[in-house]
Amino acid sequence: MAKLVAITACPTGIAHTVMAAEALRRVAALKGHHITVETQGSEGARTPLDAAAIAEADAVIVAADITVDETRFQGKRIIRTSTALAIRETEHIIDEAVARSPASALSVVPAPPAPVTPPVTVVTATHAATPTAGGSGRLVAITACPTGIAHTFMAAEALTRAAKAKGYTLKVETQGSVGAKNLLTPEEIAAADAVIIGADTHVSTERFAGKRLLKTSVGEALKQADSVIERALALPVVVAGTPAAEAPAQAVARAKAEPAGPYKHLLTGVSFMLPFVVAGGLVMALSFVFGIDAFKQEGTLPAALMQIGQAAFALMVPALAGYIAYSIADRPGLAPGFIGGMLASRIEAGFLGGIAAGFLAGYVARWFRDHIRLPANLEGLKPVLILPLLSSLVVGLLMVYVIGAPVAAIMHGLTDFLTGMSGTNAILLGLLLGGMMAVDTGGPINKAAYAFAVGLLGSSTFTPMAAVMAAGMTPPLGLALATVVARNRFTLQEREAGKAAAVLGLAFISEGAIPFAAKDPLRVIPSIVFGSAVTGALSMWFGCGLRAPHGGVFVLAIPNAVQPVGLYLVAIAVGTLATTLALVILKRPLPEEPVLPAPEGTPSLR
Repeated sequence: MAKLVAITACPTGIAHTVMAAEALRRVAALKGHHITVETQGSEGARTPLDAAAIAEADAVIVAADITVDETRFQGKRIIRTSTALAIRETEHIIDEAVARSPASALSVVPAPPAPVTPPVTVVTATHAATPTAGGSGRLVAITACPTGIAHTFMAAEALTRAAKAKGYTLKVETQGSVGAKNLLTPEEIAAADAVIIGADTHVSTERFAGKRLLKTSVGEALKQADSVIERALALPVVVAGTPAAEAPAQAVARAKAEPAGPYKHLLTGVSFMLPFVVAGGLVMALSFVFGIDAFKQEGTLPAALMQIGQAAFALMVPALAGYIAYSIADRPGLAPGFIGGMLASRIEAGFLGGIAAGFLAGYVARWFRDHIRLPANLEGLKPVLILPLLSSLVVGLLMVYVIGAPVAAIMHGLTDFLTGMSGTNAILLGLLLGGMMAVDTGGPINKAAYAFAVGLLGSSTFTPMAAVMAAGMTPPLGLALATVVARNRFTLQEREAGKAAAVLGLAFISEGAIPFAAKDPLRVIPSIVFGSAVTGALSMWFGCGLRAPHGGVFVLAIPNAVQPVGLYLVAIAVGTLATTLALVILKRPLPEEPVLPAPEGTPSLR
């Protein structure tokens, strides 16, 4: 009698998955063999295989129509086929698994020709060797922040530079609101000695199963790249099927199962929401090119543009809630998240209602997913019927009868307060938002202020967004100007960096100030906070409004995207000058570099 383990998997995890599993169990029993089957689908793994069953197995059958993690089967004979063939040619596949002898090295052997079915594939899994000290190994990484602009690419560059210094080649996939770039291929992942994820948003890790995986923030990946590389390489190598590997494997499993914090869930929602806000805000601004009230004439181009913009804004809160829930519960959270977000939008609870709906949907869906247990032949109903129905009912009823009305009242009060804000109150809010944008230049405090301003755009409250973007531009702009007017307070490298900081500042990339703040935090951070606070206060005092959540000065080219443009530019200019003045006062001139005497015989220039 042979001992076998198997995985059956199709995209939904319903019909083909269950039918293939039952066919394998039935035929194996008829032939006198013992088999344990794990089924996988859109909900994840059901009846998972335990380490003891895998260790005792003589062979592994993978009947899958989707990618399946096989790293836990290293050293085992693996027979790969599809779910359809596992249903139709079950006896042939069972015989193939029993008959194959263990291979001594990595091999891919076609099965003997069968008259009615394509050959199955048999492999013996092995593990890549760990690179020797000082060798040239391979690493892969993902960097991600909500916008996918500054921190994402700066962290990628820092990790690449640190890996190269240690003799490793590193490929980095960057993710943001525009999607993923420089995608990692399965071959590159398989060849990598370790995986690094530096992200402030949700990043799926299924494709890295079985690899040494280090999760950290994008800020740490940027500022402590050397340490991050070392920690990734110091992780234990996971080798399935060996007693020494059981503890590390369990640790990896626990790390993957641990939910990210609420802050990361929120930023994931904001990241997916941004494209809707950008498109909606700018298209609505374009409608005003034809006149402030031109969109009121039905059938005209301005009316069509306004309809497009309003449609994009209508999806803003559902997208925020849906992807917060997705970050918490993965795919089971999407339906209740979007439904809760749409309800929040309809009852005018705004972005606060979307946040509440997203977190509620995520945790409810995850609880149902983890605690509902059904017979094997009914498990297929769970991802497509039971989870969406129950979680959407719970979230919907709570939003309608319990949470929605109070949150809507809070949102209305906040909107009315901000809309009617003037004088001292506006200045104080501008000071607060401006200082938050500069205190950690792209960190959690900066993103909290940014998320607050973006969320208010859906309620037609545009002044906080203007203050936030202006305040985010002034740190790199002020530093760039300071490197020109106070050259003796900066090194040559800093003066060169100032040129790049100017471009980043114009594009609303606050992270251009990071190199300066990291080198001299006690003087640079108070200076840029002062300048940004001045900018935010002036922008709010002038009543400037901004309809787009990003773009810097380049948004000014779109008519009516910023109003009034002149005073907005004044606020940015004054804040830049305030930053520069503070830097000149706080920073001390650097000692002059000694001038070496000219070699003997060198002609004098006098």
